[in-house]
Amino acid sequence: MTGHGKTALMLGGVAVFMVGLSFAAVPLYDLFCRVTGFGGTTQAADSAPDQVLEQTVVVRFDASTDSAMPWHFKPAQFQQELKIGEVGLAFYEAHNPTDRPVTGTATFNVAPFSVGGYFTKIDCFCFTEQTLAPGQTVMMPVSYYIDPEIVDDDEASRVHTMTLSYTFYETEPEQAGLDQGDKTNGG
Repeated sequence: MTGHGKTALMLGGVAVFMVGLSFAAVPLYDLFCRVTGFGGTTQAADSAPDQVLEQTVVVRFDASTDSAMPWHFKPAQFQQELKIGEVGLAFYEAHNPTDRPVTGTATFNVAPFSVGGYFTKIDCFCFTEQTLAPGQTVMMPVSYYIDPEIVDDDEASRVHTMTLSYTFYETEPEQAGLDQGDKTNGG
């Protein structure tokens, strides 16, 4: 093989390696965000902590939709005050004004980003796809708490108001022919 052939082969190998890295970057970044709370990524838990502190925080709620998502989506309440470690329950309202079933997936974050790792969801509509029938309106719950370990974080412990934001995107249902009732309001 000539020098040019080896160079071309090496460049081709580098290109394949770079493409492989680009596909691995998204799941690795997602894992990093979930572990560290980076970028306002929240945590998930099966149950509430054993400890409830006297300090309180205010959680504000925000909702939006992607420009291609036809739903109307909004928080049912604009804020809640709760004790650190106490379980909060909030609702978001979604309405499908179209004449066809629409399936959506919600992305989420918490601001300021420094508290994302301490905002923990027990149950959330955002854990699964949601399908709304034509004209259907649903109330979708999220149960959550603020981890008591927040008080040990120099930066996050100074935050007394945080915002939980959701954005809904239209997606294809996971299974073709899925009965609308199977996924509706299932989160």
